[in-house]
Amino acid sequence: MSAVIQLEDVRGSAKAASAPLRVAIAGLGTIGKVVAKRIDKGLDGCELVAVSVRNPGPAKEFLAELKSPVTLVELEDLPKVADVIIEALPASVFDTLAEPVLKAGRTLVVISVGTLVSRPHLFDLAREYGGKIVAPTGALIGLDAVKAAAEGTINSVRMVTHKPVKGLEGAPHLVKNNISLENLTEPKKVFEGTARDAVVGFPANVNVVAALSLAGIGADRTMIEIWADPASDRNRHRITVDSDSAAFSMEIANIPSVENPKTGKITALSIIAALKNLSGPVRIGT
Repeated sequence: MSAVIQLEDVRGSAKAASAPLRVAIAGLGTIGKVVAKRIDKGLDGCELVAVSVRNPGPAKEFLAELKSPVTLVELEDLPKVADVIIEALPASVFDTLAEPVLKAGRTLVVISVGTLVSRPHLFDLAREYGGKIVAPTGALIGLDAVKAAAEGTINSVRMVTHKPVKGLEGAPHLVKNNISLENLTEPKKVFEGTARDAVVGFPANVNVVAALSLAGIGADRTMIEIWADPASDRNRHRITVDSDSAAFSMEIANIPSVENPKTGKITALSIIAALKNLSGPVRIGT
C-alpha cells in the first residue's frame, strides 16, 4: 500500500509541475486576434504571455479586453519570453522574427508558409539550434495523405484554386502583368505555373500551395492554376496527387473572413488545432 501511495504522490507532483506552453503572437491582424481570444478563453496546456505589433495603440485596447494580462514586447524579444511563437506578419519582417526564434531553440508556428519556400536556411537553423518550424494545415486539406505518399514516390501534384475577385485584388503578379479583374462575368485564369512562382506572385493568397509543396515534392514540381471567379463567395482549392502508393484528389471550399477576404476563417482555427497538438496528450493525424 505504501508503494502505491508513493507512486500516486509522484504522479500528482509531476502533473502539478507540468507548466503550460508559453505562447506569443507576432502580429494582431485577423488571425492573431482570433487565436489570442481562443487562448485567453481557455486552451488546455497553453498560456498567452506576449504579443508584438507595429502599432501598440490599438493592440493595447484589444489586450485590455482579455481576461489575463499579456505583455507587449519587441519582435526580436519574443523568444526570450515564450516557448511557442505564432507568426502573423508581412513577409518584409519575417526574418526579423524567424531567425531569433529558431536560434533560441523555440517553436515557430508559421502562417506565412510561402515565405519558407525561399528561405531553406531556416530549416538548417532549426536543426542546428534545436528549434522547430510548424506549418499548420491552414486552409488546405489532405496534407497528411500527401506526407505519407511522399515517403514513397509521388509522380505529380496539381492544385487548382478559385478565389473571389476581391480576394485577389492587388496581387503582385496581376499588377506586374497588367491583368485586370474589373467587370468579370466568368472565371478567368490569372496564373498557371509552379508553387515557387505562385508564392512570389500571390504572397497573400496561396500559402496553401506552399504548404502542399513542402509536404510533397517541392515548390518546383508542385503545379498550380489560380482563377479569379466572380461567381464564387469562397476560396476553393482542389488537389490531385498521383503516387506509387495512392492516387487521390481532394477539394475544400473555405469561407473568407469578413475582415480580410484574402484569408479563410479556417486558417486561424488551424493554428489553434496546431497548438493543441503541441500541448495536448493526444495527437490525431500525422
